[in-house]
Amino acid sequence: MRIIGVHQLFYPKFALFCNCVTNLQKSLMKALILSAGLGTRLKPFTDNHPKALAPVNGRSLLEHNIRNLQRFGIYDIVVNVHHFADQIIHTLKANEGFGSRFEISDESEGVLETGGGLKKAIPFFLEEKNILILNVDILSNIDLARMLQQHEQSQAMATLAVQKRNSSRYLLFREEQQHRRLCGWRNVATEEEKLPCPAMSPSYEEYAFSGIQLVQQAFLHKISQQGKFSLIDVYLSLCCTESIMAWDHTGDLLLDVGKPESLEQAATLFKN
Repeated sequence: MRIIGVHQLFYPKFALFCNCVTNLQKSLMKALILSAGLGTRLKPFTDNHPKALAPVNGRSLLEHNIRNLQRFGIYDIVVNVHHFADQIIHTLKANEGFGSRFEISDESEGVLETGGGLKKAIPFFLEEKNILILNVDILSNIDLARMLQQHEQSQAMATLAVQKRNSSRYLLFREEQQHRRLCGWRNVATEEEKLPCPAMSPSYEEYAFSGIQLVQQAFLHKISQQGKFSLIDVYLSLCCTESIMAWDHTGDLLLDVGKPESLEQAATLFKN
């Protein structure tokens, strides 16, 4: 485990003795699991626990995501923490990262949202070509290998997983060389709209964001925002000059496990 300012990395003990886990030495990339949120929608569970440890079929949301990453050869993870941070750290240490190497980005002094959380964690990713970022309360059977393939082939600065589904907020994309490039954002409930690139084509499609994204190393150094901010704000500030592309995985299972009733739904959809 490494906490910002304390450089220490935890390896599962069995990795030292079992040849069957040699993949641990060659992780496809490093992932940031965003786990610092207060989880207010999951009350009363989050009155005493972090949302990352909410159970689904006997496993926490955090464990589900870690094991899913392992299916794609991702064994190096960074977990940002704030709300009941000690419980997340204890769980990871007690379970030896559930088979993955893990590091901790500590936001105990104040939650920074998705963008601020990534910016604080930049020191963990300085040697990475690409970084996967995902919300801990999202469960999906998305094919991360195919998403990475498109991300690299398109040379996108960032690739955002999206779907054609009902939502109160949408990202807006336009066609560009057989891909979809971000050009705006819309809140259908308030009718608020952000179109930062007036020179771009007015024709665009609405997609709901899945809370999963891939970014290049270079993206990290283009984040100019300070303090507490959303990654969506970063994407919108860069989309006029940088290629922020969509990965459409419509049809895949995806569940935002943000409410107690959604935990019951997740137990049905995502079996161990």
